[in-house]
Amino acid sequence: MTIASAPKPPEVGHAPQPQRHLGRHWIDDWRPEDPEFWETTGKPIARRNLIFSIFAEHVGFTVWMLWSIVVVHMTASAPGIAAESGWALTPSQALTLVAVPSGVGAFLRLPYTFAVPIFGGRNWTTISAALLLIPCLLLAWAVNHPGLPFGVLVAIAATAGFGGGNFASSMANISFFFPEKDKGWALGLNAAGGNIGVAVVQKVIPPIVVAGGGVALARAGLFFVPMAVAAAVCAFLFMNNLTEAKADVKPVWQSMRHADTWIMSLLYIGTFGSFIGYSAAFPTLLKTVFGRGDIALGWAFIGAAIGSVIRPLGGKFADRIGGARITVVSFAMLAAGAAAALWSVKAVNMPMFFISFMFLFVATGIGNGSSYRMISRIFRIKAEVAGGDPETMVHMRRQAAGALGIISAFGAFGGFIVPLAYAWSKVHFGNIEPALRFYVFFFLALLGVTWYFYLRKGTHMAEVGV
Repeated sequence: MTIASAPKPPEVGHAPQPQRHLGRHWIDDWRPEDPEFWETTGKPIARRNLIFSIFAEHVGFTVWMLWSIVVVHMTASAPGIAAESGWALTPSQALTLVAVPSGVGAFLRLPYTFAVPIFGGRNWTTISAALLLIPCLLLAWAVNHPGLPFGVLVAIAATAGFGGGNFASSMANISFFFPEKDKGWALGLNAAGGNIGVAVVQKVIPPIVVAGGGVALARAGLFFVPMAVAAAVCAFLFMNNLTEAKADVKPVWQSMRHADTWIMSLLYIGTFGSFIGYSAAFPTLLKTVFGRGDIALGWAFIGAAIGSVIRPLGGKFADRIGGARITVVSFAMLAAGAAAALWSVKAVNMPMFFISFMFLFVATGIGNGSSYRMISRIFRIKAEVAGGDPETMVHMRRQAAGALGIISAFGAFGGFIVPLAYAWSKVHFGNIEPALRFYVFFFLALLGVTWYFYLRKGTHMAEVGV
């Protein structure tokens, strides 16, 4: 759909854009902060783009987390004894295969953020969805060759990181479509649609690979091939590029100059990093710590599902109460959940371990929504302080979109660190207790950081209510 109208006078919060693109999928005139434009024209377009963005991101997350459930079937039930799939991975090897896609996905979020202003949101969504065919097909081939060197297996698992990169470009793109008052809810829905992919892959893959008897792990990769194709086709046919979003990459670089970008990156490691790290490691921990592969394959998905469903509520609460306040609460909950998990490991209490992780997933979901909502609010405040004229507001909105991608990239590194921390703890101490102790103190430290910069009396951010 094209909105190609005559130049309009400047609106509040909007600088007029030169009309350069008249293609069918390009929109040159986009004014979400103009109530009349939003209600009559903008809202249906924004909703349509959000729907197909969610679908593409959902497929990306499922592919990103494929190895988190596949490795459960590849891990030896006892040292030297191969699993039914023919593989005999050690716990540290399994956790490494879980961590590598997360690390690659985190790294790719930086270039994926730049891809939106370079290619356009709709164009890049199409390309990035098509790239998901690579990890799906490679996984389908690799799991049928138990003799593969572990290094080759790691390299193949790394390609699943393509799915992790999708999040940054998707969130940066969608942030342009909605007015400030609806950003928390819209970004929360977009993120939740992707996050729920973690639960979906951990729920649907176990019965698929054992259907008909035996274990056919290749089906795990092949199952998502048609979905990746569908996501690419839908993005190509039904999404739009915004001229405002495809300006240049300078705002992304400029967003790095703000201390808040790096502070929020740290906070996001604690919220989203915990979510993706716990989601990836939880099934393997259930099998390697408690020997309950049946629970891992049948019930581990619940945690990721809870964290995903709760995320939009975190954004909604942040819209009404304030993102910093909700984020502080989430870090307090995360510290309590990690402490409960630590106790359960010491007591060898698997039900309590499971419940404490469910509580952790609730906390990550709330924190994900609230911390992400803080970002656009922080940059809007900065724009108002800088004068609040239309050109400044648009420029800072572009910087906010760039910051969203950068912060999401650093946050995703938590998905790389968490499984490796558990693997290190297991190898060197024989249990995961040292890792859980670290998480308790880490979450309490992040609570203090949030309060100091965004809630402490006397700070501008606290006075205006981030």
